[in-house]
Amino acid sequence: MKPRRDQSQFRVRYQETDQMGVAHHSNYATWFEVGRTDWIRKVGLSYGELEKRGLLLPVVDLHCRYISPAQYDDTLSIRTWVGEMRGPKITFCYEVYRMDDELLLARGETIHFWTDRNLKRLNLERKEPQLFRLLSERISGQTEE
Repeated sequence: MKPRRDQSQFRVRYQETDQMGVAHHSNYATWFEVGRTDWIRKVGLSYGELEKRGLLLPVVDLHCRYISPAQYDDTLSIRTWVGEMRGPKITFCYEVYRMDDELLLARGETIHFWTDRNLKRLNLERKEPQLFRLLSERISGQTEE
């Protein structure tokens, strides 16, 4: 079984390209955030709602492997899933594809820690058991045969 990848779609904007006419590498971190926030929204929450509860999810590590360039006006699909959730740590995984030919452009992951407003790590299962259950159900249900 492999993880089901939730999909977000968008176009490469002109301002995201460099002098070579390709999407600048720094945009991938922003695109990963699009996928991540969409994934969380599908649980029934927004980042804003999490913050109102006093929960933050800072990025502590980011990896990206660039495979092929995206160019201006390409329609992209970012596929997102959770690779791991243990203690205060949650790892989101991403694949970025060009829609017209399904070419894989990049793979990456971001590692986060659940924290309070003072950036003190939290055990989500103890602090917000209902939210932890929702996320766990979403993660366990994200596999396809």
